[in-house]
Amino acid sequence: MRKFFNKRTGCAVLLAALVGLAGCGGPKEPENSTSGQIQQEEGTGTQSQETKGEQLSYLTGLPVSDELYHARPLAVMFNNIEAGCPQAGIAEASIIYEVPVEGRITRLMGIFEDYRNLEKIGSIRSSRDYFVYFALEYDALYAHFGQATPYVGDLLNSDRVDNISGAVSGINKPAPNSFYRSSDRKAPHNVYLSPEGVAKDIEKFQYRTTLREDYQAKFTFATKDQPADYANQPDATLLYPGGKGTTAANGFAKTQSRFEYNAEDGLYYRFQYGEKHIDELTEEQLAYTNVVFQYCHGEVRDENDYLAFGCHGDDGYKVQVFTGGKMITGTWSRSADEVPASYVDEEGNPIVLNPGKTWVCIIWDEYGQDVVIE
Repeated sequence: MRKFFNKRTGCAVLLAALVGLAGCGGPKEPENSTSGQIQQEEGTGTQSQETKGEQLSYLTGLPVSDELYHARPLAVMFNNIEAGCPQAGIAEASIIYEVPVEGRITRLMGIFEDYRNLEKIGSIRSSRDYFVYFALEYDALYAHFGQATPYVGDLLNSDRVDNISGAVSGINKPAPNSFYRSSDRKAPHNVYLSPEGVAKDIEKFQYRTTLREDYQAKFTFATKDQPADYANQPDATLLYPGGKGTTAANGFAKTQSRFEYNAEDGLYYRFQYGEKHIDELTEEQLAYTNVVFQYCHGEVRDENDYLAFGCHGDDGYKVQVFTGGKMITGTWSRSADEVPASYVDEEGNPIVLNPGKTWVCIIWDEYGQDVVIE
């Protein structure tokens, strides 16, 4: 069995032993520039976030208000079972993570920069520890309803996570205002998040609402005027993270997840369950400027098929970034909880994304052969 090793703590842990990874501080935020040029710190996936007098989002590389530029994002656990679809408000998430869970389906986590004016968000499902570790890359507040307590309970109740959870067993500080059940769906697919209620609970718990002073951006973005140029890279216009079949055990096959590139607008359009993946509130298909396949070692934890994925390490696991109809292959690494995973190409340079929303598929490395790219 493969071990996961956190270099900062010096602690090797077996996932089957149910031991969490230790948290650590991150490096300093890169300095801003008004020159209009992207500034990259050598060896990192960071850039200046101020261009031509505009403040650019850490999550999308697009202009944002001063308030949003400094605000902590909100990570939200979305139901992705067919009975819980379509999801409401998911189109407003700047970043989506799609990761396998027990039963070999996928669950989603949205990273929201601006959620305050949404009617509702959901339906909401429960937490798994690997989602929490991904949320920590963005210094995000973390909202969920339920959890796999033996594997994530201690982490959620620790001071390492600003947790917004429903009143369910195992949570020390349940959030009384954030969640409600709708009458148009059957439980457990009818839990929604109230943006107004979230604001009340953030205030109740006195959670920090602005980014850490040492916050480090995860992505390197090009600019609208100078998009990333990958003309020499392979074409990639049809992406199947779990393959084209429906029976593989990789977690993506049952949901039939796929992306189709549209050269006219430069977006990858999302499909699942044999149909367009839409937002309940807008009734429009989800579409993303960038798609990432991040390969992680995975393990089955118990007879209930609970899973674990390696979210840290420097073992050179593969990453594939898709943008502008092209594929850039490289590796990813991550040294600690508050340090985001960095993506570098085969020459060791940061992979540059185009400005816009991003969908990240966590690929179970042991099933990596199922991925189809055309």
